[in-house]
Amino acid sequence: MSKDLSGKTALVSGSTAGIGLAIARELGKRGALVWVNGRTEQRVQDAIAGIKQEVPNAKLRGVAADLTTQAGAELVFDVVKSVDVLVNNLGGVNAYKPFIEVSDAEWQHVYDLNVISGVRLSRHYLPSMCDKNWGRVVFIASDSGLQVPTEFIQYGVAKAAVIALARGIAETLVGSGVTVNSVLPGPTLSERIAKTIAASGKSEAEFEKEFFEKRRANSLLRRFITVDEVASMVGYVCSPAASATHGAALRVEGGIVKSAF
Repeated sequence: MSKDLSGKTALVSGSTAGIGLAIARELGKRGALVWVNGRTEQRVQDAIAGIKQEVPNAKLRGVAADLTTQAGAELVFDVVKSVDVLVNNLGGVNAYKPFIEVSDAEWQHVYDLNVISGVRLSRHYLPSMCDKNWGRVVFIASDSGLQVPTEFIQYGVAKAAVIALARGIAETLVGSGVTVNSVLPGPTLSERIAKTIAASGKSEAEFEKEFFEKRRANSLLRRFITVDEVASMVGYVCSPAASATHGAALRVEGGIVKSAF
């Protein structure tokens, strides 16, 4: 079956950097018209220009909006009328601190960022997918949703909710041509990790070795995952070739999770 997305329209939330940018680039390579989203117009345009350098024929559009808010979601709905592929990538962690120091406001922010943003987009775009009897919804979760890290519990809890959300929505689409899945990256060499490495004063190789010896010793891969490795999985699950992959939590975490299932 085809992995080509020509003629399809995709929206990738939070796609001006990191995993989201790599996903937008991957979907562009596969022929989709891709809507790139970020909080500012400058970041959106910079991301589009970067993708164009690597994929000159990519069909790209931009929409700047803060999707942690209802107003931001409404702005996107006004500009992007319908999509065939929705990748709920927006997410992140707002604080690395002990559980007892995380405030209500920080909990609410991380939940709005990782969970509610995807709820709003999925609720809006699913009806048109169902009308066409074809669509792909992908939530970017994390291995932290299965093995909650103590240094940012609020993030792990939010990503556990994302995994449950994707499965729950899939259960409402029995017998449909619309599929809903979550993808669970592990520690990924994104801009955030790169900045952490730079601030550490260590080389990338030194930092990586220490990280997987002390913080993620159960990794089978024993290296950081690349953003393109995550994007490759997302590109596949968004394609017609993944028509039988539905309601799944697809792991791209290098074997950190100690389970064969």
